[in-house]
Amino acid sequence: MHGFTGMGFGMGWGWIIGLIFLVVLIWFIVRTMSRDQASNQTNSKSALEILKERYARGEIDKNEFEEKKEHLNS
Repeated sequence: MHGFTGMGFGMGWGWIIGLIFLVVLIWFIVRTMSRDQASNQTNSKSALEILKERYARGEIDKNEFEEKKEHLNS
């Protein structure tokens, strides 16, 4: 009788551990996939879009912007 009580307790709560593991696994997969999609969106910008962003942030002046833009169009 003593062995049955200990075993019953462990068997009764074992499914919760499996459920927690499954939830963590799904969360990890979704997080990884969303991170990959975000990096793909960043990498899909054209060179002209990046150049425009740099000009808008003030990293380059108008002359440098025009030079690089001409370089891209040729």
